[in-house]
Amino acid sequence: MKAIIPAAGVGTRLRPHTFTNPKVMLNVAGKPIISHIVDRLIEAGITELSIIVGYMGQVVKDYFKENYSIQCEFPIQKEMKGLGHAILQGLDDSDEPTLIILGDTIIETDFRKFVLEDENILAVVKVDNPQRFGIVETDSEDNITKMVEKPDDPKSDLAIAGIYLVRSQRILKLAIEKLISDNIKTRGEYQITDALQIMIDNGEKIQALKIDNWYDCGTKKTLLSTNKYLLSKIKKTNKKFPNSIIKDNVFIGENVKIADSIIGPNVSLGNETKIDNSIISNTIINKNATISNKLITDSIIGESIIVKGELTSLNIGNDSII
Repeated sequence: MKAIIPAAGVGTRLRPHTFTNPKVMLNVAGKPIISHIVDRLIEAGITELSIIVGYMGQVVKDYFKENYSIQCEFPIQKEMKGLGHAILQGLDDSDEPTLIILGDTIIETDFRKFVLEDENILAVVKVDNPQRFGIVETDSEDNITKMVEKPDDPKSDLAIAGIYLVRSQRILKLAIEKLISDNIKTRGEYQITDALQIMIDNGEKIQALKIDNWYDCGTKKTLLSTNKYLLSKIKKTNKKFPNSIIKDNVFIGENVKIADSIIGPNVSLGNETKIDNSIISNTIINKNATISNKLITDSIIGESIIVKGELTSLNIGNDSII
C-alpha cells in the first residue's frame, strides 16, 4: 500500500528554524519529525511513499535518498492552495487504497489498524478546544455524517487527528478535483475535509476511529512537548562523560562531547554537539552546536551555533553566536 505524506508547508510558527529547514525535517528525539512517522509506516507494512514537497523540498529528497530504501516519489505542490490540493498531487487514477498522514503530526498508534481495514477510516481524538480543529460529527455506529473545518459553534469534540485511510484513490481524487473546478474553499484553501464531505454526500461511508496519543509539532511549545513524550519511550543512555550527570529521557547523538555538566531531563543532543560547564533541561539542541557556561531550559537551538553566558530560554536558528 502507498502512503501519502503532505510535507510542503513553510512552518512560519517555527521560525527561525524553518528559515533553513522545512518543518517536517526539524528534529525531535534525535531524528526528523517525518522520520518518526515513516519508520512507523514501514513497520505497518507500507511499501511505497508519496511525499508531497514544496518549500525546501530538496532537503527532504536528499534525506530520504540517503537514509531509506523504500520506494519514494516526491510530487511538488507548486502553490500553497491547501491540504486537499497537496494530497491531490500524490493520488492515482486507480481504485487502490492509500493511507494519508500529515507530515508534522506524530500519532502513537498501531498503523496496522488502518492498513488492514477494508473501509474508509479517519482517526479522531477528543479535544477541549474543538474550535481550533477540523471536527467530525458521527452517528450511533461511528460513521461520520459531517465534517467542519474549525467551526465557530462546534457540535462535537472529536477532532481530525491527521491520518486517513481511503479505499479508492480515484474517488478521493474526483472529490478534490470537484472542489477545485467549483472553487469550493474554506478559509481560502482547498481542504481535505471538504473533499471527504463530498464523498460522504455521494454515499461513501467513513468510519471515525478514536485514538489517544496525538502529538502536534507546529509550534515551539508543542515541538518540545512531543520531544519530551518521545524521549520517555527510549532507553536511558549508558554513555559516560567527565564530571557530568545524564538524567532520564535524554537522547545523545554521535561524537557528542560533554564535560562538567548536567543534562536532562527531556533533552535531545544532535551529532557533534559540545557542552561544557552547563545545565540543560527540556531542550532540543541540533548538530554541531557548542554550549559553554550556560543554564538552558525550554529551548530549541539550531545547527552550528555557539552559546556562552548565563540563564536563558532560547529559540535560536542555525549558524548563530550568542
